[in-house]
Amino acid sequence: MSSYDVDLFVIGAGSGGTRAARIAAGYGAKVMVAEEYRVGGTCVIRGCVPKKLFVYASRFAHEFEDAAGFGWSIAGTSFDWPTLVANKDKEIARLEGAYRANLGRSGVEIVAQRATVEGPHAVRLADGTRLTARYILIATGGHPNLGPAIPGRELAITSNEAFHLERLPDSMVIQGAGYIALEFACLFAGLGVTVTVVHRGARLLREFDDEVAQRLEAEMRANGIAIELGVTITGIHAEAGAKRVSLSDGREIVAGEVMLAIGRQPNTSGLGLANAGVELAANGAIKVDAGSRTNVPSIYAVGDVTDRLQLTPVAIREGHAFADTVFGDKPWTVDHSLVATAVFTEPEIGVVGLTEAEARAKGYRLDIYKTDFRPMKATLSGRATRTFMKLVVDQTTDRVLGVHLIGEASAEMIQIVGIVLAMGGTKADFDRTIALHPSAAEELVTMRTKHASSDLPEQSAESTPAI
Repeated sequence: MSSYDVDLFVIGAGSGGTRAARIAAGYGAKVMVAEEYRVGGTCVIRGCVPKKLFVYASRFAHEFEDAAGFGWSIAGTSFDWPTLVANKDKEIARLEGAYRANLGRSGVEIVAQRATVEGPHAVRLADGTRLTARYILIATGGHPNLGPAIPGRELAITSNEAFHLERLPDSMVIQGAGYIALEFACLFAGLGVTVTVVHRGARLLREFDDEVAQRLEAEMRANGIAIELGVTITGIHAEAGAKRVSLSDGREIVAGEVMLAIGRQPNTSGLGLANAGVELAANGAIKVDAGSRTNVPSIYAVGDVTDRLQLTPVAIREGHAFADTVFGDKPWTVDHSLVATAVFTEPEIGVVGLTEAEARAKGYRLDIYKTDFRPMKATLSGRATRTFMKLVVDQTTDRVLGVHLIGEASAEMIQIVGIVLAMGGTKADFDRTIALHPSAAEELVTMRTKHASSDLPEQSAESTPAI
């Protein structure tokens, strides 16, 4: 008989925590999960799922415009924000129900309370109940960073509130240049909002390939999004149903809404981790080893609270690896080096592997392959958009180190490309693959010309690759 109340106590019922709980319970462990808000975590409730639904909604405007070039006459279209929000809420409620049902079927007990750590093997619930556990897993995720305290900061929203606005504003200022800021900038612009992006740095998407970031900036500007670089918001003031935004260069912008999207912070404050001696990083993230174990042998952490890679599939993999290792006697660790990533901007981005700058910093001698073309759809729609693809190849081994795409369906393509890179695929593997024509993806296997870093790829007028 165990001397503990449960074998595993999970704090946080997001993607990583629920996966770990279900797998551990499947191995026969007695598992309890504490969640103070809603089951599903950031991704399901206020992150990637509702955001992708909003992205879909925003793209219909372009689709309606494109249709004319293909012979369609679409008149009288209109958009209703409350309908989108209500339908989104219904889907989120359905998904939360599915998460709860899956946990229940797995034999996991859900406690709808906040839980804090009292020691290496003890937790305390909000109602005062004290429980002991052989293992404790922290999976509390993160929250939006509000940045420095500026006058009127409380008037701004974050990505959390963006999904529940009572009305769609006519204009919006968004501070930030990461994927969250730019995704919201593009989706709100697609819904008819006049959007201004403000960023203190000199470029967008700092952690992405330079050329991809430059092309996204150009496309966003062409789509009517104003981008102000080298400035920050220094104050927000309420003004007759709007907000007056003061910038660091002395200018002011009046907008219906202001969003701060300048990063996220791990949810570790007030969790009582110090009671167990759990070490934290300077930004509050829980320090863990490759197996997600903290410096306290009985306490683990997965997902955004560790600030390794803030991606839902990564949290799920970490939770699964933890449960397999600790309860299934099947030890393995997550490889964080080759994770396919998408940015659902307009156009969307798909990347996997090293950027050119990262590869050069690691000492690789590189061959760079690029292509830039007008997608076939745009030849009739008349839209001024282009697709760009880039392969970063190790000159010595011919192994493809990174693939960077910007254009329609990039997210779908990059998932498959991720498999190739995970298998150690080479440029020769790409070359001997027969192209699927006509498609944008065929360009991945037809690139032959090497480019120096400063070279621009040959630009074809249409999407008619050499076959």
